[in-house]
Order: sequence, then C-alpha cells, then structure tokens
Amino acid sequence: MSNKDTSKTLHPKVAEARRDMETGKLNRREFVRFAALLGVGAGAAYAMAGLPNPAVAQDAANLPFPADDPDAKMGGALNVAMQVQKMEDPATYSWIEMSNQTRHILEHLSFTGPDNVTRPMLAERWEASEDLKSWTFYLRKGVKWHNGDDFTTEDVLFNFTRWTDPDLGSSNVGLSSISAMLEEKDGKKVLREGAIEVIDDHTIRFNLAKPVLSFPEDMYNYPTALVHRSFKPPFSDNPIGTGPFTLVENVVGDRCLLKRVEGIEYWGGKVYLDEIRYYNFDEDNQLTAFASGDVDAIYEFGVEQMELAKALDGDIIPARTAQTLCCRFQVTQKPFDDKRVRQAIVKAIDNARVKELVYPDGGDVGENHHVAPIHPEYYALPKLERDVEGAKALLAEAGYPDGLEITIDVGNTDGPWHQTVAEAMRDQLKDAGITLNVNVMPPSKYWEIWDKTPFGATAWTHRPLGTMVLSLGYRSGVPWNETKYANPEWDAALDAAESTLDVEKRTAFMEKVEKILQDDAVMVQPIFRPVYTIAAKSVHGYPGHPTQCHQFNKVWKA
Repeated sequence: MSNKDTSKTLHPKVAEARRDMETGKLNRREFVRFAALLGVGAGAAYAMAGLPNPAVAQDAANLPFPADDPDAKMGGALNVAMQVQKMEDPATYSWIEMSNQTRHILEHLSFTGPDNVTRPMLAERWEASEDLKSWTFYLRKGVKWHNGDDFTTEDVLFNFTRWTDPDLGSSNVGLSSISAMLEEKDGKKVLREGAIEVIDDHTIRFNLAKPVLSFPEDMYNYPTALVHRSFKPPFSDNPIGTGPFTLVENVVGDRCLLKRVEGIEYWGGKVYLDEIRYYNFDEDNQLTAFASGDVDAIYEFGVEQMELAKALDGDIIPARTAQTLCCRFQVTQKPFDDKRVRQAIVKAIDNARVKELVYPDGGDVGENHHVAPIHPEYYALPKLERDVEGAKALLAEAGYPDGLEITIDVGNTDGPWHQTVAEAMRDQLKDAGITLNVNVMPPSKYWEIWDKTPFGATAWTHRPLGTMVLSLGYRSGVPWNETKYANPEWDAALDAAESTLDVEKRTAFMEKVEKILQDDAVMVQPIFRPVYTIAAKSVHGYPGHPTQCHQFNKVWKA
C-alpha cells in the first residue's frame, strides 16, 4: 500500500475507519488523519471523507508543502524576530526556536501540517502491517545531502541508532514508536535486536513490540530531524542537511543567518526566498521590533499585546493549540511525595478562573491531565470543581492542620503570562491555608533546573496527539518526565489507547488514562493557550502552525 492508494491496497483499518465515519463514530477530519497515517495520500483521504483538499498539499507531486503561488516572486530575504539559540545536537533539542533555525537545513521523514494531517517528507510513502506492529518506510530517491551524498537508509539507521543510545539522553526515546523498539538490558533501555531492518538503500522496516498508530506523526516531533551519517555535534560547525537552506552564521543571542543552497537541485520543488535571517528578540520585545520595521515577521506575541498588534499594518495569524503551562510537582520530593498534599493543592485552585484571568478570549481550560480539547482522542471528564474545604481536610490528614508553605519556580520562558498564572494560583491557595511563594527567574536559569525543581512551571509545546505528549512527559523513566511519575497501571492504559483504532474502545481507554493522571494530581494545568504571530502584508504564505514550526519553503515577499 502506498500514498498513491487504490482500493486493492488499502490497509484494512482504513475500511474500518471509513465505516466508523459513515456511522457517525468518527468525524470526517479524524478519518482524514487516520487514513493518512495508514498510508493513504492526503488528497485521496480528503476525497474519501467528502472534504475539500486544503492548499497545504501538492498531492499530485506527493510533496508536503503548499502549492506554488502563481503570483510569487523569487528572491529576497525574510527577517524574523525570535530568540536565537545554540544549534548543538538536534536529537537533544528542547526548544522550538532552535529547531526552527535548523528546520530549513535538516528535514524529517514526515510532516504534520497545520490541518493535523501527516504527509510524507523525506519518506516518499509508508505502509503498516495489519496489527500496526511493523512499519515500512520507502525513502524518496534522488534526495541529496549538501555534500553531494545520496540520502539513504544508512542515514535513517544512523539516526535511530543515535536516538536510542541511552548515553545520548534524547527525548525521542519517550515517543511511543521509539520506546516500542527498546528493551531493558543491564538497567538501561537499548535498541532491541531485529527492531530495525534495512531492506535496501531506500526501504527500511521498523518492528515494534506493541501496536502504534502514531508512528508517522512521531517522525515530525522536532528532535527527530535527520542528520547526515557523519554527524558529530555541534551541528552549527558542520551543518550538512537535505533542506533548501544552509547555515551562514549563528551567533547565540544575536542572529542566525541562512541562505539558499547552491549547486544541488532541491527535491522539494520551488523555493522562493534567497535568505532567512533570524534576529534575537525575547517574546515581549518581538512585536516592538515588528512595529519599528526591523523585521518582516515574528515568532509570537502575547495576548497582553493584542491591542498593539491590531493597530499595526500587518496580518495577525492566530492558532488554537495544545500549548500549555504545567505547574507540576516532582512526586519524589517532599512534601509532594504525599499524594494528599498534591490533591489538596489541585482542589484549592479553580482552573477556569485562572484561564479567564490570563486568556479571557481564546484558549481552553486545562484539566490537569495534559490532553487538550483540540486533541482528536480527548475524552471529556466531569468538570473540575474547586473544593477549598476538601483541600483543608486533605492537608490536615497529611499532617499539615495549620497550613503549608511551598515555592514554585517560574522562568517565564513563554512570556510573563507564566508569572500571572502562578500569582493567580497563589491568591486562590490562600483560602486553603497554603502559602505559595512565586520565585521568578530568568528563562535560561529555569531551563537549568526545570527537571530538578520540586515545583516548577514548565511550558510544553503543542503536539498533534495527546498520547504523544503523555508518552514524552509521563511514562516511567523517560528523559522528559520532569514529575518523576511512575505508574505501571497508567503506562499500560496509555499503551492500550495508543494501539487502538476503534473509536469507542479508544475513548474508553483515554477516559482511564486521563482520570488516573488527574486523580494522581501530578500537576496544576489551568490553560491551553492560543498563540499569535504577525507578518507584514508584503509577506505571503507565512505559516500559522500550532506548534509554531517554521517551514518557509513557499513563503515569498512582494
């Protein structure tokens, strides 16, 4: 079965999903997503669902990028305000900004667009076994690295081997698809023998220990950018990629300059810009830089700057997202090792009120389980209700009848709204006899301690699936599990949800997944926030992606 599908080659689960769509169990947009994951071309999937195919795909050419604009002009430089960060090792990246600097140089096996549909990128197509335990990827032929080498399965094997090296510490091992290729040896999780089969130079098969539906989506997680087989960090010293741009200069905290690659025909079609220039501005200063004319576009601006943005001569680009702030407890450290203390804090806070104070327009209320209403597998649990008296009773039971004093570390890594959330929580906790001290620190300092602090406010970016972020952040022992939460029952429930296509069964599993995490009270999570960016009217095709990923292949300037 390929992305150029026929009725004879459809994965049997596509037919199941189509029946679920026709009987109302699965909505049409979810069907498109499922069908694309199972190897149906995006255009064909939209047609099967009876939906118009958006202009985000050149399906005739099997490319993931927007269609060519007949009015587009070639050349020019795009100047963007964004934090400029180091480019050390893409497999260990922890910020979207550094991945955006790299994204025009390095590419992924797949691409998940703003419509939440995953399309082939460096892979030409893929196919899954009926039980979703085996995934075969067919690589594009003719793709060249900037040094002239062919892109082959040797490169893919090199990357997967690196990601699964326990000494590297890549967050990719938390992805369901990658974790299903690992086994325990000598106290470490290592790549299982036979997990990867190289069939030929352009065909590679992944054999998993459990069914995983989201394999292609996992391959667009930002630390899964593919490096050349000769890679050694730092990437900025030898930036060999397959993308349309190469690195000219990267000065951390100042500028990152990219220029179009010359001498090699780019596999992805026409690219309009000659240069991309990132200039360092913190989030609260990016809109000011745009207003002064220093840049053509920005990474983001905060909701508190909306009125200024509306007054400027630019196009505001909003996106509903699963971006969030997790005010999370490290459950191995006192006093948060006592679940009653965590539950008391959660009960004393009104998430809906906090969201209303910080993002009165747009966004969604968080429910303390990190699955957002925008996620296709979201299950709506009963609405959370604040219970101050219940919080006091739990504190007394835990040995704190006279109240409790705690501190939350806040880095404002996505802007001052983090501090506003913490201060709103502080004011509500007073009613339950809990004193919350808000320790505000520079963003760089927060990222030094985010996975060590007993109580910290950590920003998490959008992922297309709730199960994806849950696997990255809460599975037992994964690198990004900052809470140190470990619950085998919850791990098993997540496994079941990830491997189930049947909508009713998957919904039942997600109810359990969300409920266990919510009841274990590992976080206070009041908000899923909208994100806003702005671009000059001379900029065309500037993408609004819920993950804030920059893919500028079809951006052009008038």
